[in-house]
Amino acid sequence: MKEHREHHRKRFLHSKKKLTLRRDLNLFQATACGVGIILGAGIYVLIGMAAGTAGNAVWLSFLLSALAAVFTGISYAELSSIFPSDAGEYVYAEHAFGRAIAFFVGYLAVLAQIITGAAVALGFAGYFSKLFGTNSILLIALLATFFFSFINFHGIKDSKWMNVIFTILETVGLFIIIFIALPYFGKVNYMEMAQGFSGVFHAAALVFFAYIGFESVVKLSEETKNPTKTIPRALLLSIAISTLLYILVAMAAVSVVGWETLGKSAAPLADVAAAILGSNAFVLLAVIALFSTGNTILMSLVAASRTLYGMSHEYKLLKPFTWVHVSRRTPYIAVFASMLLTFLFILPRKIDLVAEFSNFGIFLSFVIVNLALIVLRYKLPKVKRPFKAPLNIGRFAVLPFLGILAVLFLAINLQPKVILGGIAYSILGFVLYAVVRRFGEVKGKAKTL
Repeated sequence: MKEHREHHRKRFLHSKKKLTLRRDLNLFQATACGVGIILGAGIYVLIGMAAGTAGNAVWLSFLLSALAAVFTGISYAELSSIFPSDAGEYVYAEHAFGRAIAFFVGYLAVLAQIITGAAVALGFAGYFSKLFGTNSILLIALLATFFFSFINFHGIKDSKWMNVIFTILETVGLFIIIFIALPYFGKVNYMEMAQGFSGVFHAAALVFFAYIGFESVVKLSEETKNPTKTIPRALLLSIAISTLLYILVAMAAVSVVGWETLGKSAAPLADVAAAILGSNAFVLLAVIALFSTGNTILMSLVAASRTLYGMSHEYKLLKPFTWVHVSRRTPYIAVFASMLLTFLFILPRKIDLVAEFSNFGIFLSFVIVNLALIVLRYKLPKVKRPFKAPLNIGRFAVLPFLGILAVLFLAINLQPKVILGGIAYSILGFVLYAVVRRFGEVKGKAKTL
């Protein structure tokens, strides 16, 4: 009995202390997180639509999008080495521009991650329904989101190993596509453009959705060993690995079925495999797609909840999002809120414009991040930078400036209605900031359940 009381006394005292997230991730696991969330639904769905406008040069569209990701990724790498925080963009913008812009960019980041998770959940449900012969797309998408939210709540240790397993499987799947297409390589002109360079640029803006997620690696800073060195390396490695796979898969696809057929396909990679492997190809690709999209759902939910957790410490109204579960050591309220918001975007069941809306928010936040690095070079010139972006003119960072130009160039290729809708939800972000600011801005402490 005495030992029992002592156990509960220690548990109570422990719960009164500030709890921090557990540092479990190493370089391999952090890189796997980045690769896993990048290699999601984009390559399985968007490559067909992209080929329809870019032609055989669709690989070039993936490369152009990758350049924008690399330039911005270098900014994330330097900023995360200075500020190793789960709040990511929020912290960078706060130091560079102040609280209002910081809240806005954090809001954009959370929204983009949630929209991405919703779009991919619907994609998961589509593959699942065709594979098992069901028609409950909405129900399956909601159940998938609930399942991966539970994994997110249960702990990053479980999430990371599920991510590693799923990443290996989906990467092997893409290697299979590349391998079976090897005899077809070189049979087409890879610079043939369906609509000229304008088509290639339009496709580049579209397939950027396939790269969304590389920035999510910085959200794992508080759960990664030696984050100032590990996070920048994992971020750049994840972009490089994903880009190589995307380019090879794009070249394989047009080599086997041609861009005209690919552009009309609702399941482009399935058609590629079917052209070589026959009737069993759909099952193979559907299973691969389930692992790929499931992995992206998981990591989108992890990133959204960690961003919400990180940025909410400074606002009284958002304080519950900072609460950490005493046994699971995860931000359980932020996890639950991310799940509910994802449900909200799943309900309309519209996948087509979701990707572009997500891109709008990402493009805008990337401009702010790149600009923040340039500003902080002058505002905090003496701060230690374990990783520093190369190619500088004095203090001026050239690559982040190129990142701004690249992102803006891709943004002008979005549909006008997407731009207008993006402006609308951007205004909503500043309205929300005005509301939470009225309740006060404080430094919060983690609370236990």
